[in-house]
Amino acid sequence: MQLDHVGIAVPKLSDAIDRWRPLVGAPDGPAEEVPSNRVRVAFVSVGGTHVELLEPLDPASPVAQFLERRGPGVHHLAFTVPNVDAALAEVRRRGDRVVDAQGRPGARGRRVGFAHPSAFGGVLVEFVEQP
Repeated sequence: MQLDHVGIAVPKLSDAIDRWRPLVGAPDGPAEEVPSNRVRVAFVSVGGTHVELLEPLDPASPVAQFLERRGPGVHHLAFTVPNVDAALAEVRRRGDRVVDAQGRPGARGRRVGFAHPSAFGGVLVEFVEQP
């Protein structure tokens, strides 16, 4: 397993891209809407991983709620796994909570699933299945 990306919640994607560009460069491609997460995202390659900037599309979305409670900042850590459903099942087997019972469509055409922050000491963890 390796770190796939660090997700950062932002109120406005274009402003965040301008803020991060001097440090990490331009996004890898155009912004992408992810309906299953109700966000618009942009990825920036950094070393062997990525930074994902997340802008909420819906004021009731989890990212919008995160921004309301905590403000902009690190939202989640994402790890590559061979099988999202198996990773989520392993979290449940340990007796910990998950956000998603099964994988769902995510950014970059990949299946994703989230473990509840309580499963990893207060950190929201996303599992990303490689295509």
